[in-house]
Amino acid sequence: MRTNIVIEDRLMNEALSLSGFKTKKETVEEALKLFIQMKRQMKIRTYRGKLEWEGDLNQMRNDL
Repeated sequence: MRTNIVIEDRLMNEALSLSGFKTKKETVEEALKLFIQMKRQMKIRTYRGKLEWEGDLNQMRNDL
């Protein structure tokens, strides 16, 4: 998708510097991926303490 947005220079420069990416496109795409991942994790956290699990974690680890 092609789009034009105005991004604060300071933010973009810092993101480029910290990320090590060579282009603004790479930097923005990675930032969007991270944002999506974080939001999905937040959604999953709503289930914390609400799901029941049965099993032996140590046994499962040894099965590998």
